[in-house]
Amino acid sequence: MAVSRRSHGRLYLAVVDHLKQAIESGVHPVGGRLPSERELAEELGVSRPVVREAIIVLESRGLVQTRHGAGVFVQTDAEVATAATIDSDSGPFEVIEARRLLEGEIAGLAAGLVTERQIAEMQRLIDRIGDTRLDEAAREKADRAFHIALARVTDNDVLVGIVEKLWDMRYQSALCEYFFRRAREIGIEPPVDEHQKVLDALKAGDTDAARAAMREHLARVTENLLIATEEDVRDRARLRVAERRFDFARRAGVKVRG
Repeated sequence: MAVSRRSHGRLYLAVVDHLKQAIESGVHPVGGRLPSERELAEELGVSRPVVREAIIVLESRGLVQTRHGAGVFVQTDAEVATAATIDSDSGPFEVIEARRLLEGEIAGLAAGLVTERQIAEMQRLIDRIGDTRLDEAAREKADRAFHIALARVTDNDVLVGIVEKLWDMRYQSALCEYFFRRAREIGIEPPVDEHQKVLDALKAGDTDAARAAMREHLARVTENLLIATEEDVRDRARLRVAERRFDFARRAGVKVRG
């Protein structure tokens, strides 16, 4: 039973939906082993790379667990799984790129508008980001609050809303959550010094320095994710190439082995 493509390059989400429904209906019960990648690919009419991406999403949501050398096993019922609906498929590098472009300009604009009260508020947030006595969630919350506070300096609700949305996408997207979790697991934390450079440029009223500091900060976030998930990045690049090869071959009527 072949699955249908939602949109170009997002076929793996259709596989996610199919497998979630199969788990929910009991076709694949809790504790049971999923068919192999090859078997799923043949059953659903997709390539093995697409199946692999779908498994990453399901694993990040706690629905399945990969046991090396044994296979992929259903870990919990789809009906009770947290955030069982995949409502955003944006990847972390797409989100960070958008933030880098937008928040760099926001920082530049804010340099000419920021007040002493707003500077004091952002300094308090930076102090919380760097306070190792706080737990990870509290420090990450302060990080988010810093970026939103900076956007509010512009007095533009549209910009504030976009920054909030981009931040929230890292929690709503299964792939974003997976990559950021991997980064946290190896000890990568919000960088205090980079936030401080942004704030120092704001204090000086230096538009160019503020823009550059924010872009540098978010470029470093990208770099850290690449370090934390180096093998994942290589795998995903190979998956995309393999999927395009599969698509073109299928259109030409050529059977491609996974």
